[in-house]
Amino acid sequence: MITEQTNISWLEDESKLIATGTNIERLPNLKLEENKISEVTIDFSKPFQTWNGQDAKGKDVAKAIIPVTHEGVKKHFWLNKKNPLYSALINEGKAGKTVFKILQTGNQQLTKYVLVQN
Repeated sequence: MITEQTNISWLEDESKLIATGTNIERLPNLKLEENKISEVTIDFSKPFQTWNGQDAKGKDVAKAIIPVTHEGVKKHFWLNKKNPLYSALINEGKAGKTVFKILQTGNQQLTKYVLVQN
């Protein structure tokens, strides 16, 4: 059970982070290339941040902001939580896997991601 003191402490800490602008780590976005397998390492050490908003058609969407390392650079991979790749990554992460090969097919509205098994 969360106590009021814990809740207030968390809010105080978050307020300090907001004041200093350090509550969100600014990283470049992961951009995968069509028809190319990319290898990424996912940091599962803490919960993913979530962005909630609307897509271009006005539909509500929730995207996970997944911290990855790609080609030696820390990046963010923005992935719709309804995308089948998201649940596959979560399940593989629960099993202890952190390195993934992902294939992107199509682009823009036709983008599909496939988890390539070793």
